[in-house]
Amino acid sequence: MVQAYILIQTEVGQARDVAGQIAKITGVVRVDAVTGPYDVVLLCEAKTVDELGDLIVSKVQMVPGITRTLTCSVVRL
Repeated sequence: MVQAYILIQTEVGQARDVAGQIAKITGVVRVDAVTGPYDVVLLCEAKTVDELGDLIVSKVQMVPGITRTLTCSVVRL
């Protein structure tokens, strides 16, 4: 299983709606609205890196109101 944190910037006033839509996506483990340079942070997981990439590009980034994402892959040290 591979995991990644996705940091999301949204259009002004859209953080709540974006977080609600993302929470419905299969593979999303947790979604939180946050303060600071990002508006929403989520933890997602998939079986492979390719599946994780597909989840991010074809599902998460397609949610209306998102202006930018930053993907942080989880590593096991």
